[in-house]
Amino acid sequence: MNKWFVLACVFVFLSKPVSAQDSDHQYRKPLKEVIELLEKRYDITIKYNAEQVDGKWLNYAEWRFRADVDETLHNVLAPLDMKVNKEGEGKYKLKDYEYFRWEVQDGWDYLDQLASRYDDKRSWEKRKLLLRPQLFQALKLFPLPDRPDTKPIVTKKRNFKGYTVENFALEIRPGLYVNGSIYRPSKHKGKVPLVLSPDGHWADHRYRKDAQIRCAMIAKMGAVAVSYDLFAWGESLLQFKSEDHRRSLALTVQTLGGLRILDFMLADKAVDASRVGICGGSGGGSHTVLMTALDDRITLSIPVVSLSSYHFGGCPCESGQPIHACAGGTNNVELAAMAAPRPQLVISDGKDWTAHMPEHDFPYLQKIYDYYEAQNQVVNVHLPEDGHDFGYSKRKPVYDFLSKHFRLQTQGLKGTDGEYDESGCTIEEKAVLYTFGAQGENLPAHAIHGFGNLEKLFQ
Repeated sequence: MNKWFVLACVFVFLSKPVSAQDSDHQYRKPLKEVIELLEKRYDITIKYNAEQVDGKWLNYAEWRFRADVDETLHNVLAPLDMKVNKEGEGKYKLKDYEYFRWEVQDGWDYLDQLASRYDDKRSWEKRKLLLRPQLFQALKLFPLPDRPDTKPIVTKKRNFKGYTVENFALEIRPGLYVNGSIYRPSKHKGKVPLVLSPDGHWADHRYRKDAQIRCAMIAKMGAVAVSYDLFAWGESLLQFKSEDHRRSLALTVQTLGGLRILDFMLADKAVDASRVGICGGSGGGSHTVLMTALDDRITLSIPVVSLSSYHFGGCPCESGQPIHACAGGTNNVELAAMAAPRPQLVISDGKDWTAHMPEHDFPYLQKIYDYYEAQNQVVNVHLPEDGHDFGYSKRKPVYDFLSKHFRLQTQGLKGTDGEYDESGCTIEEKAVLYTFGAQGENLPAHAIHGFGNLEKLFQ
């Protein structure tokens, strides 16, 4: 045998990883090589980083290829719990599988399947009776844990034009605190409505300018607005690391925090228990839907840029516990329907997962409300040119809805053109909104620290 031929064979053998291509070896190929084949065969580009492909292999790799490139990409990546996002013609980006994000039609089909289980008020109420207790169980909140026998920590009021602000810390389990700020009208006659104002995952959370404006305006209109931190955000970072927010227990803690804040505020004799609302955006919108489904004390609900039948919440604080497996399976739109016949405003936009709200999900909600002859109690404000934020275009319908249903005063705030003047709201520095001090110096000595200690509270 020619020695040069032998040397060439050895060189080829040593320069390539061993990957026998036969059925005995399941036609196995490394993912990086499969991507290179895909790009060459279908004339496409797939963006990825080394960490995404290192050490990943695919069985029966080329056997998964089909004539259609999108079908092929699904066949190749689904077994690896991966997917691609299409960024343009022939351009893709590799991503981990997103359990919480479905194709639009898949979400609609699933909602239709859920809707087939009931066709009138009686059958729908029966469905609700299945869902609610199972939601508490899925959240690890059945039975609800005892409240610590401690008084809320409340800071001195700060006075502004037409409203006041005070910060609070509420112990919801031994050593575990939820923090926030309470915006109250400076003057009022009789009892005032309450609006819980959880926020989403936008940078700076409740300290943001638009979050402060929203709560200040609600207070100036004559209601109490309570803005509070997500778990492992804001002052919660004094007790936990930011990465703890991406753990499933975040959903449990945030829900318990919302329920305990509701208990705390309804103990205030100035608050009207018949007018209790909740309004949050993005992840705060998911929290809004869940809280309303769990607690009938909430009489009005406003989920903002969050609600969708094909998106279940991309953060563990929205979908980390098996709430969507309750009663044989559910989704956020069915959970939102549990608000019926209580007033509900759904705000959607054209550039996120709420883009198709008017086409399918909102008609479903109208159908449920119609069981109660209350179809006019559910409203959708869809902003097709808007994106995922809580800007003025979202705040304005919030103010309108609250003023209508809670009989709030807009005089001096709303012009003859229907627009609101938010210029009288004071934007405070972040540190001023802390309860425990700028450096956490006032954090109680018995406060727990670390996720391990948190887990012990919910075992």
